[in-house]
Amino acid sequence: MVLVSILVQKNVDICFWEAECFKIDAENKKVYCRCNQNSNMNGKEEFVVDYDYLVIAMGARPNTFNTPGVMEYCNFLKEVEDAQKIRRTVIDNFEKASLPNLSNEERKRILHFVVVGGGPTGVEFAAELHDFVNEDLVKLYPAAKDFVKITLLEAADHILNMFDKRITDFAEEKFKRDGIDVKLGSMVVKVSDKEISTKVRGNGETASIPYGMAVWSTGIGTHPVIRDFMKQIGQTNRRALATDEWLRVEGCNNVYALGDCATINQRKVMEDISAIFKKADKDDSGTLTVKEFQEVIDDICERYPQVELYLKNKKMRNIVDLLKEAKGDVAKESIELNIEEFKTALSEVDSQMKNLPATAQVASQQGTYLANCFNRMEDAEKNPEGPLRFRGEGRHRFRPFRYKHLGQFAPLGGEQTAAQLPGDWVSIGHSSQWLWYSVYASKQVSWRTRALVVSDWTRRFIFGRDSSRI
Repeated sequence: MVLVSILVQKNVDICFWEAECFKIDAENKKVYCRCNQNSNMNGKEEFVVDYDYLVIAMGARPNTFNTPGVMEYCNFLKEVEDAQKIRRTVIDNFEKASLPNLSNEERKRILHFVVVGGGPTGVEFAAELHDFVNEDLVKLYPAAKDFVKITLLEAADHILNMFDKRITDFAEEKFKRDGIDVKLGSMVVKVSDKEISTKVRGNGETASIPYGMAVWSTGIGTHPVIRDFMKQIGQTNRRALATDEWLRVEGCNNVYALGDCATINQRKVMEDISAIFKKADKDDSGTLTVKEFQEVIDDICERYPQVELYLKNKKMRNIVDLLKEAKGDVAKESIELNIEEFKTALSEVDSQMKNLPATAQVASQQGTYLANCFNRMEDAEKNPEGPLRFRGEGRHRFRPFRYKHLGQFAPLGGEQTAAQLPGDWVSIGHSSQWLWYSVYASKQVSWRTRALVVSDWTRRFIFGRDSSRI
């Protein structure tokens, strides 16, 4: 209903169907769907949707690494239904632990909450669960207070290892003070209905951890529909759909993908080095001058962002410094490179290529970019705005997608948040929490949802969290 109301407010001609896609037929431009609502029919009703352009944004599934028992006994953090199930389980466990006929050992097991995965999601969940338990539930179940335990299992040497070390150290120290047991280097090898088996990375020691609820948060895996589609189009042995820099699925016409289900396969400079050289060498002299190269450098940096990143990391002012380094100690005006010297100058540029993180920030920017491309498609056909086609004639219709990192947050509980923003700016504490509140509210899709979120925070500050069973 929220999505429908948003579409109505935008005053656009869109038809919304709530259904599950179970097959994509790119050759015939069809999407096969089934109704996921309750029906009086014996099976779920199926239908087919034809398309001219298809945008795939299905997200991903939890990555279990084929660990036995995870799918059967663990909770996940992907869907709204997962959150509702976790909330019910937490409250149910407190109710069970309050029964008079249980031993203390059984109470400890039931009230032992284990979080697997020390990334931003796992850390935030462990922190929020700690606050929920200690600020709200122990008031309703005072007898259970001494039996509650939260354990965070992480296979690596540190939690939040994608953040600045200052944030990692603060988070580990804060969790230690809060009583959250962080076990580093612990790999889960098996999950049963009452125990989690772990192995210590390095010495191979094994242990069994009794638990009452386990939450699995260790990365993302491929959705079955996406996996079948990848086989269909010849993209095997990949984690996600490969797209080009314009978010077009490689091997398909008029199919685009974004978010966690896709990854941008940035083209390498060295694959096109001969074409770049030929395009820049306008007088066909067989050598490139500084002037010739400067005429195409903007297009090169736009088409191959790893060039600009390489220059930045090497602390070079511009591409001329790179050419000069390859040529040797010569004056700027006298630099002339042949094809082999040009290859030498750019030989290490592709080492800067990195995949984008699977975050909502990336997906949001991709969605905005793709919507703008569709809105301007007719104009861009007549007046291309992208970089030069080094392997063809003319220009690309659009500029390639460029991700702009705006920073990242890690809520740590107790109204404290760690923020790492561009420019190596790190902030930890209560002020960062209010910054996180502001950013979170601003990213909501409408003023209605912003008001609902802020009012929910206000009620929590005044009355505490709702502990009723839904």
